[in-house]
Amino acid sequence: MHIPDGFLDAKTWVGMTVISGASLALALKGLKREKLVNRIPIIGMTAAFIFAAQMLNFPVAGGTSGHFMGGILASVLLGPWTGMIAMALVLIVQCLIFQDGGLTALGANIFNMGLVGSAGGYYLYGFFRLLIWGDRTRPVAYALASWSSVMLAAALTAIELSISGTIKLSVGLPAMLSVHAIIGIGEAAITTVALMTLWRIRPEIMTMEKY
Repeated sequence: MHIPDGFLDAKTWVGMTVISGASLALALKGLKREKLVNRIPIIGMTAAFIFAAQMLNFPVAGGTSGHFMGGILASVLLGPWTGMIAMALVLIVQCLIFQDGGLTALGANIFNMGLVGSAGGYYLYGFFRLLIWGDRTRPVAYALASWSSVMLAAALTAIELSISGTIKLSVGLPAMLSVHAIIGIGEAAITTVALMTLWRIRPEIMTMEKY
């Protein structure tokens, strides 16, 4: 889902950079009001896990491959805005060191996978928890929110590419959604296993589960 350089026109990547930059600034401002000393280890561990998991690609169809996104994992463990910052750090390192995603497209990638994937995923999970309440059905909410967050990020990527004139929405949107519907299953499985394991052994570190 990482958009490379050259796939977005100037108006789109500049606009996405402004939106993502403003969102990160607000998130960082909010962090100053939090007691972060005790949270630094879990923030670092979450970012490291997502970074490592994103480096592992799995085959999807037609020679394509997908990878873990991590938005729901980050938001449940860290909260929406801290989760977004963790996701942004992962994407910045991937872009600058591993050339995974273009520099000009970094704002769009942070928007799609960080802001929407993590901050948006926070509210997706909250919605599914309202519908599916109870500890026994918790994995269902994790899985549905994870799958939905991947599909939403994929749809936004297709829209951005369409606005840039790279590919028609009528072509790009079905292609992105069909592939990422499969990728989302892997996302749901990894996220659910990871969060349920943490819920059983360290529920106190899961920020969203306190609400």
